[in-house]
Amino acid sequence: MEQCWILVGMMGAGKSSVGRELAERTGRVFLDTDQLLQHRLGRPIAQLFQIYGEESFRAHETAVLRSLEPGFTILATGGGIVMRPENWQEFARLGATIYLEASPETLIARLDQSKKKRPLLMREDWQETVRTLLESRIPMYRQAEVTVGLDGADISEAAERVLTAMREAGR
Repeated sequence: MEQCWILVGMMGAGKSSVGRELAERTGRVFLDTDQLLQHRLGRPIAQLFQIYGEESFRAHETAVLRSLEPGFTILATGGGIVMRPENWQEFARLGATIYLEASPETLIARLDQSKKKRPLLMREDWQETVRTLLESRIPMYRQAEVTVGLDGADISEAAERVLTAMREAGR
């Protein structure tokens, strides 16, 4: 049975961009939990956070994971999805987890350039929030089966690093 490649990591790590590139290179179907949530609930992510709050948003993320089946897919996930233990059970059911690791400096530089609004970063001290969130989430991200460092890599190089790591892991 084909297994999904599940990309985890902080916002700004490049899960969606790298995921699309990986899908193109491998012929896998690209899925994104944020897009699936937006489609299911009919609102942008920032609005979902505002209306439901983070805890309810995370419950909806879990529901989306439970609705998926293992397959020849690449799944980009939201940065905080790793914080719920039940999501790790779903990841194990679906396939292999890949942590896209990036330094706080890389994340901040990418997020500063991004046009995408991040609900958890809508504050003056957003750079400090990135550092704090990353620090709190690293132990969870490191539970992934494969870790791929992305500092200094563009999307193409990042995808190549993931493919190499997955080959080396026998996936």
